[in-house]
Amino acid sequence: MPSPENLACSPLTEPQQQIVGSTADLRGQIALAEAQVERLQGQVAAFQVVPEYEHLKDQADELSRRIKQLSQDDVIEQYNLDELQQAVIETADVDTQYLQPAYRELGIVLSDQVRRRFQEVEAFHHSIVRNRRRFLDEEISELTARLAERRTERARLGEEQAQLLRQLDEGGALEALTSLQQALAREQAALGALRHRYDAAQTLESSSRQITARRIQLQQAVETDLDEREQQTREATLLFSRFAQALYGPREAFLAIQAGRESLTITPRIDSDNSRGIGNMVIFCFDLTLAVLAHRHGRGPDFLIHDSHLYDGVDDRQLRAALQLAADVTREENMQYIATLNTDDLAKATRLGFDAEPYTLETILTDAPTGGLFGFRY
Repeated sequence: MPSPENLACSPLTEPQQQIVGSTADLRGQIALAEAQVERLQGQVAAFQVVPEYEHLKDQADELSRRIKQLSQDDVIEQYNLDELQQAVIETADVDTQYLQPAYRELGIVLSDQVRRRFQEVEAFHHSIVRNRRRFLDEEISELTARLAERRTERARLGEEQAQLLRQLDEGGALEALTSLQQALAREQAALGALRHRYDAAQTLESSSRQITARRIQLQQAVETDLDEREQQTREATLLFSRFAQALYGPREAFLAIQAGRESLTITPRIDSDNSRGIGNMVIFCFDLTLAVLAHRHGRGPDFLIHDSHLYDGVDDRQLRAALQLAADVTREENMQYIATLNTDDLAKATRLGFDAEPYTLETILTDAPTGGLFGFRY
């Protein structure tokens, strides 16, 4: 029969999976990393180093500032132009034709001297209006000319700026190319690490599958061996059932023997409750079964020893039955049963009919002339 330790090999452990990763996850991560590397490689291949990149950039910034300043100046002077044009509309000669008719209706006759005075004032006023219009027209002409010049200047600067921006857009400084190459190198290194982890994961998962297959083979070999050893397993089951029925009467009791995933498992079963006393008696029957089988087939000693803890919580009747069963079986099999018991437990079994006299070993204390054990009397 294959040894139990040969069945205990395990597949890829969880810590290994966390460190290395699964091939499914790594396959997806590698696809993303390859796409990133290809993108960076394309950028590096298309990158052009522009001579005097920083100087061109400064020129483009200066042009942008000048265009902005021209636009701001246009806003101010356009406002001034609108004000001048409105002033021209509002500048007009004063109408004095109504004065003489008004005086006639009042019965006032103006002298020639007064009329001349009116004419002189009217001429003076016309002169002022003409001069103001001429001044406003000159100012409007100058503003209009400056606005036109700025439009031309902005167009020229805009074209020059567009040319510089095209040059800058087509390439960059050497430092930018170096940074791009460094990023590409990092991504390539990360991709290489992912591929190494993928290879390791493939190896580990392959080993895991081989281990699983080998474990299944060993489990099947154990199953086959159990079938071939049907006589031995039947003998063990019948012995265990006999011992359990001696304690609990007619009830189903057997040994469930099977090849587990990691070892050969033998599970004693007795149709009863799961109290501590019942559990201890299951152990008693199982130990007695193994001791008898080992002695019969020359694979074990001719004695079985149990400590008093085995009988803790055991019903008095089961205690008496267990001691009697051990005495009967060991006598039949020419074996010896040794049990360390508290005197009160032994007294319980004796009251129920167990004759302990032939089996009790008297305690001899020799550590002091008056007896005792380690200085204590009992």
